[in-house]
Amino acid sequence: MSAYQYDHQTIKGFIISSVFWGVVGIIIGLWISIQMWQPSWNVAPYFTFGRLRVVHTNILGFGFGVGAIFGLNYYISMRLTKRPLLFPKLARFHLYLFNTAIALAAVSLFAGMNQSLEYAELEWPLDIGIVVLWIIFAVNLFGTIIKRKEEQMYISLWYIIATVIAVAVLYIVNNLSVPAGLFKSYSLFAGINSANVQWWYGHNVIGFIFSTPILAMFYYFLPKSTGLPIYSHRLSIISLWSLVFAYLWTGAHHLVYTPLPDWIQTLAIVFTIFLIAPSWGSVVNGFYTVAPDWSKMRTNYLTKFFIFAITFYGLQTVQGPTQGLRVVSQLIHYTDWVPGHVHMGTMGWVTMTVCASIYYVIPRIYKTEIYSVKVANSHFYLVLIGQLIFSVSMWITGIQQGALWKAVTPEGTLKYTFMETLVKNYPFWQMRTVGGLIFAAGMLFFVYNIAMTIRSGNAISGPASKGVR
Repeated sequence: MSAYQYDHQTIKGFIISSVFWGVVGIIIGLWISIQMWQPSWNVAPYFTFGRLRVVHTNILGFGFGVGAIFGLNYYISMRLTKRPLLFPKLARFHLYLFNTAIALAAVSLFAGMNQSLEYAELEWPLDIGIVVLWIIFAVNLFGTIIKRKEEQMYISLWYIIATVIAVAVLYIVNNLSVPAGLFKSYSLFAGINSANVQWWYGHNVIGFIFSTPILAMFYYFLPKSTGLPIYSHRLSIISLWSLVFAYLWTGAHHLVYTPLPDWIQTLAIVFTIFLIAPSWGSVVNGFYTVAPDWSKMRTNYLTKFFIFAITFYGLQTVQGPTQGLRVVSQLIHYTDWVPGHVHMGTMGWVTMTVCASIYYVIPRIYKTEIYSVKVANSHFYLVLIGQLIFSVSMWITGIQQGALWKAVTPEGTLKYTFMETLVKNYPFWQMRTVGGLIFAAGMLFFVYNIAMTIRSGNAISGPASKGVR
């Protein structure tokens, strides 16, 4: 057999890379949270909020998130197809190209090279590199699935397929641009069309990076870690196709009360409300999977991660559609409520699921046990508390901002000046930094635990040992 059989080295490389970029992204996130209430932390020109914020979102979204997706979905796909990757050397090249692209992306954004599209800031040469990365991923995954030795396709494979196709379409369409030099380009779309295409992309690329591939991990690693079969494969399939159908129509809910035609806004709102059902199909599936033995919440440390993660996913997928309603949006649109919603998903749902999946995989590819369950439990409680402080403080800030901005005197003039509304945010922004510090401390526990687990084990450098899964 080839030395790439079950290619643990590539998987290990993606996991370690994603953890590294995650640490970098969290540090930058803490920095910009301090800049909100301590302006002296803005160091021009490279370390101002405007530059650091896009580095933060890209490194965490693509460096940590997509890096983990590549590695863990390769791991899942090989086991569900019962065969090694079709092109193992291409996967290794994929790993090297990925890290090169993320490093170049960070450098270019620090330098101010930005096409001013949310989650699509990279200029055209790097866009091409990202497309190449995705093509490599698609070719390897689809080829492996087509050549699979297991006829039955488990739900995780379907979620991975949906991710690959949807992200490819979204990224290519939104990044169509006209180059104006090596480091500058202009979008092919303009005006309200540009905004509509951007948020069709912006909302859905988050959905198909932070929902479908993370659900693929959830559906695979929850049953594997608990020893309990998934409650309903049929429900998971119905949820998948309903999710895919509804998600692609929802982007315009970001453009409520803008010049976008009302009928497009309303269509997006309707599909956004519908989105609650397929999302909660997975929530119910997760809860009912563990329902036969809730004692695993005490006896199996990974169960806590997965169940709380899917709970945050459920809360997020109620909160998101609710804030898309015009009556709610008129209060919280453009306020801190919205990033509070986003961070509940990224810090609660995504990070908990990814960390738990890594906790499951690393001991198996190193043929050892997790270094410390106590450290893992400490990690869990710290990120849980930190995330709640972080998100709740932002929700309160958002409601306060909306209320103060809308307050008027009996004469019909604004009751509060801009500076008065700004100063009232400071205590909550400071609280958000405290929550971020607690969350970051939890992630350091995670990094330490993974590093010590790797140190205590022997990585599989050749074919997988018999029985190691």
